[in-house]
Amino acid sequence: MDTHKPLREDQYYEELESLRQEVAALRNAQAAFEAQRELLAKVVAMARSPEQEEMLKITLEEALHVCCKLTGAETGSLFLLNSQGVVTDSILTQKTTAKDTRSKLIGSVLDKGLAGWVNRHREIGLITDTIEDDRWLQLPNQPYTVRSALAVPILKEEVLLGILTLLHSEPHCFNWEIANLMQKTANEIALVLENAELYAKLEESYNFLDQAKQEIEAYSQALDYELEKGRQIQRDFLPEDLPKLSDWEIAACFYPARQVAGDFYDSFMLPGGYVGLVIADVCDKGVGAALFMALFRSLIRIFSGQTNLCSVTILGDEEVLNGVTDVQMSSNLEQAQALKAVGLINNYIAQQHAQMSMFATLFFGVLDPKTGIVNYVNGGHEPLFIIDSQGVKATLKPTGPAVGMMPHMKFKVQQVQLAPGDILIGYTDGVTEARAPDNKLFTSQRLLSLFQPPPASASQLLEWIKTNLFAYMDNAPQFDDITMLAVQRLENNQ
Repeated sequence: MDTHKPLREDQYYEELESLRQEVAALRNAQAAFEAQRELLAKVVAMARSPEQEEMLKITLEEALHVCCKLTGAETGSLFLLNSQGVVTDSILTQKTTAKDTRSKLIGSVLDKGLAGWVNRHREIGLITDTIEDDRWLQLPNQPYTVRSALAVPILKEEVLLGILTLLHSEPHCFNWEIANLMQKTANEIALVLENAELYAKLEESYNFLDQAKQEIEAYSQALDYELEKGRQIQRDFLPEDLPKLSDWEIAACFYPARQVAGDFYDSFMLPGGYVGLVIADVCDKGVGAALFMALFRSLIRIFSGQTNLCSVTILGDEEVLNGVTDVQMSSNLEQAQALKAVGLINNYIAQQHAQMSMFATLFFGVLDPKTGIVNYVNGGHEPLFIIDSQGVKATLKPTGPAVGMMPHMKFKVQQVQLAPGDILIGYTDGVTEARAPDNKLFTSQRLLSLFQPPPASASQLLEWIKTNLFAYMDNAPQFDDITMLAVQRLENNQ
């Protein structure tokens, strides 16, 4: 027995309509999927495109075209807004009137008609018949008839990025199913705009960074050029030629850690045939130390009497130095006057440049090449050594504080005599504090070990130290300036 009852005609048409709606829904879903796929492809293409602004325009035009095709709209428009609701750009499907209309819209605020309603309410505006809906604003000289209108907000959270408007000349062309589909499409457009904004900001940041990089490179090149000039000027402050004396050898080496340095050495002739011997290390590093290096070097030459100003020899307070009589210098008055330079420099730096807190460790010796006697002041500098055939013969330790720390400091004068074959070696702490790749220091002990057996000459001694020092450092960075000064009384001076 057949239990199926035949459908009534009304039931048949109801099921047929239901199937038709399901098919329509599937087609709409497929169309929505295709629309979103096309938009996503445009987003990807825009992300890869160097012409981002042009690509964004093409993407939005394509999105508007897809929306018209999907909804059956005859015309459409897409308005882009800034945070104040002002139209910044518009895309219209009516190419013939687009240019004129677009120029009128740019810079305006959408506060009237359906677009104005959506702007205020942030909701979908659906008009099934413009004749029956007061939200529609009929403009004079309207170029085309509009009976159906759909306006969809393009939102990023609560921020209105734009409005998508679709129009048709027949009533009841749009419904809420289409409106909801267009809202999903508008969300995709919002993603496109958001990505475009992010890429624009990123591009702006890249441009800013690139410009900043170019400016930094230009500044760095200019700074390198100025530092190179400073290095050359500083090199000129060092003696181009050391004094050449019968039966004496004076040698020096200088390796700055940077383009400019705070170390310096000097040797120059003084009145009476004496020889000034200087090695010093200005505190700190860089340009400031280099400037004070030049100041110290100039002052020691002037105050020692090596240079006279207006034919007047600069003399100092009789009590600038303490201990002059301790070494019976009454017969070496010119040496005593020269050594007063240390006290005068100390007072000048401490008084005139106290705010800079700059000072230097400084050894200043005055050599009598006839006798081999060296009267000296060691202002807080590394000990100097006198080396003979047996090794270290004497150590010239500090006789006063670093120069320039406080005014009216006392600096004791000491005296030694170099015998034939003796070598006087001075250095800065860049030698003993040089570091190996494992960060271990070179140390004074390692330096002293190089003095036994002693090299045959002052220049060979410096070369021997330099070879061992740089081999020890290997590829480790040089943290401090390396400066050495050596003086030898040759064997044939009897």
